[in-house]
Amino acid sequence: MYNQNTGRRTMVLGCSLFFLLQCCIGIVPAFASTKTLAIGINNMNAAKNAQQIVNQRKQCFDNSWRFKLADPKDAQQTTYNDADWRTLSLPHDWSIEGEFNIQEPMGNDGGYLPAGIGWYRKAVLIPSSLIGKKMNLYFEGVYCNAEVYINGQLAGKHAYGFTSFTIDATPFVKEGRNIVAVRVDNSKQKNCRWYSGSGIYRHVWWQITNQLHFAQWGLGITTLSAKSNEEAVVRVEANVENEQNTKEDVLLKFVIKDPNGKKVLTQSYPLSIKAGEKKNVIQKCTVPSPKLWDLKTPVCYALETTLEKDGKVIDKQVQSFGIRTIEYSTNGLLLNGNPLKLNGGCVHHDNGSLGAAAYDRAEERRIELLKAAGFNAIRTSHNPPSEAFLNACDRIGMLVIDEAFDGWKAAKNTYDYSTIFDECAEKDLASFVERDRNHPSVFCWSIGNEVIERKSPEAVEIAHRLAAVCHRIDPTRPVTSAMTTWDSDWSIFDPLMAEHDICGYNYQLHRAADDHKRIPSRVIIQTESYPREAFANWALVNDNSYILGDFVWTAIDYLGESGIGRYYYKGDTEGQHFERKQYPWHGAYCGDIDLLGWRKPISHYRAMLYETTDEKLYLAVKEPNGYYGEIKETMWSVWPTWESWTWPGHEGKPIEAEIFSRYPKVRLYLNNKLIKEQTTERKDEFKAIVTLPYEAGELKVVGVDSNGKEVESKTLYTAGKPTKLALKADRKCLKADGQDLAFITVELQDDKNILSANAENKLHFDVEGEGEIIATDNALLKDSTCYRSKERKAWKGKAMVIVKTTGKPGKIKVTVSTDGIKKGQSIMLTAK
Repeated sequence: MYNQNTGRRTMVLGCSLFFLLQCCIGIVPAFASTKTLAIGINNMNAAKNAQQIVNQRKQCFDNSWRFKLADPKDAQQTTYNDADWRTLSLPHDWSIEGEFNIQEPMGNDGGYLPAGIGWYRKAVLIPSSLIGKKMNLYFEGVYCNAEVYINGQLAGKHAYGFTSFTIDATPFVKEGRNIVAVRVDNSKQKNCRWYSGSGIYRHVWWQITNQLHFAQWGLGITTLSAKSNEEAVVRVEANVENEQNTKEDVLLKFVIKDPNGKKVLTQSYPLSIKAGEKKNVIQKCTVPSPKLWDLKTPVCYALETTLEKDGKVIDKQVQSFGIRTIEYSTNGLLLNGNPLKLNGGCVHHDNGSLGAAAYDRAEERRIELLKAAGFNAIRTSHNPPSEAFLNACDRIGMLVIDEAFDGWKAAKNTYDYSTIFDECAEKDLASFVERDRNHPSVFCWSIGNEVIERKSPEAVEIAHRLAAVCHRIDPTRPVTSAMTTWDSDWSIFDPLMAEHDICGYNYQLHRAADDHKRIPSRVIIQTESYPREAFANWALVNDNSYILGDFVWTAIDYLGESGIGRYYYKGDTEGQHFERKQYPWHGAYCGDIDLLGWRKPISHYRAMLYETTDEKLYLAVKEPNGYYGEIKETMWSVWPTWESWTWPGHEGKPIEAEIFSRYPKVRLYLNNKLIKEQTTERKDEFKAIVTLPYEAGELKVVGVDSNGKEVESKTLYTAGKPTKLALKADRKCLKADGQDLAFITVELQDDKNILSANAENKLHFDVEGEGEIIATDNALLKDSTCYRSKERKAWKGKAMVIVKTTGKPGKIKVTVSTDGIKKGQSIMLTAK
């Protein structure tokens, strides 16, 4: 809305977290061949070998699926024999399980991994007490072209692989045993410009309601005003559907609870709804002395919304939501009235060695890594993220540009979204906004990215139409899209940018000053930028209030778009751009963070520029040109720089120390001898490059304050040969739900516990107890070892193993060993 007093567009909204129930309720071990199952709800064998649905609104439907990577005839039929199919639990991505091969149809874009067609089947038992209820299957994400069958009948289709969708199961289910079958077709390549994954890669839920119920994504929460010491006015919207044949008079009740579970508000409203009617109810609620959601204290409340008749609950939904305000204008961005500059990063949806599989813990860990690296905003390029991803942003405190599409009607790839745009775009966009509109983390909608037709009048019309969909469902947030051109006539985009509330610039922030003179009312965000231009972009953001922030491409390494950000050595296959085949590169090495979660030097520099962490001093060493070969950089790369002072064979030769500092000066010492004192002020871009002859030992940098006092130091040591393994788990106590993960980093160290940064030992991984190894990694995106392998070479002295719980409580022992080191190393975890 527009604030007449300040002249600012203002957003105030709450959040919707679809509370995930503990996976998985009522789920039992894998079922045998569906052909051999006896029919009948009371049959003992059937009850043991299928999920029993209970009278609960939302139940996890992830476990005990049968899967086959093939397209067998009649696989949807209840009599089909799936005895030889694999049993697995969701989320599942079959592509990441495959071998890397330059001949694979997904090619450079998809990381040279397999695609194809796969089938999933699952048996479910419906008791007679549920017949007559409304029953839905809710899929958070299937890539792609999903066909859902229930008892052999086609219940529904969904083409777009990144949006959630609901299948009405009510007309197809019966009492007793039912078969759900899902055909997933990712065979048409190419359909995506990055790694998409294949399969049912996000959660599935079985939903049960009465015929009078809240609509899917039917609750909207918006904060109209908020002051932490006074009150907040919250607008609640409830969409109610009556699918009965009779009129109903019910009571609609809202209960708001604070973060401690204490009721702070209860309001009830009588509601009369006709047969077949859909009714939208809007009410205002006042929350006293609210605790506001922000990046440092991401406080969330709970909203319980019920429909009651004669004192009995007909339907109930519980959502988490946050209270916060955002204002944006050419004067800048305000969060709860406080100025904020966005240190943003773009992220694709994959979880590295896990592929597209959206495990809750993997999604949460990504946000933890990004937050620790100093990012305060994320752009979900170029598709809707998982619910777990946004839930983590809400809990941890991260702002999000939520993006719907990569392209519109004009094709970037032969089989991409352009093939279904006319049919699906507005429907997909509406469901995307309805699903995500209540997350406090989401502050902006993006309707596209570098669309091919961006210079045509048709693009203006499409942008107008898509923006209208967003504003109709959610009038509180701005709309943007990302635009770029390397042509001289940038002003050709003025009509298109006028259809947006905030204008997204990809790699074009240097045009902002001229644009501001031409169109002073334009609000700008750089939606993509090159990592190497961190300082120049920070300076533009810092010095110009009409530029809200910068989003680097990318925040974290990702699969697909193989070779982006790579550096290479003379003699390697060079290629001119990432469209060229770069095999065995199977991912993009342009992230501030690599696939192990290690922060590259550029990450520390960016965080210091924006002062979004407590870091003020950092030391690394630029790989000497010629040490492995003459180094070549690419468009999205930065010079390879490592936290290492171990360069054998380079003694006496020049080497460069790279120092980032928020102190006025730094001093560099080699083996306690002062090498150089240098200023690191803004005129120096807050960094110093010091050339010195390499000599093994200790390299130390010291930050010097304005009084000349040495106040902080960072040190690198020369490492000896690796003599031991060091294991560290991100968490040692896991949930025994068959979903929780432990990420265990492995380091090769010398006798003094110093990382042997040149070590490339082959590691062997083993697990005992109630855990299983689901991936190994070393962050080297040209290592063609399958991510499911239990053997992997270290890279730069590091590797990682990811362990998933089995679903049973107990101990988990993970052991790593390597040739050349006599004793392996183990770490103990507990699943509860």
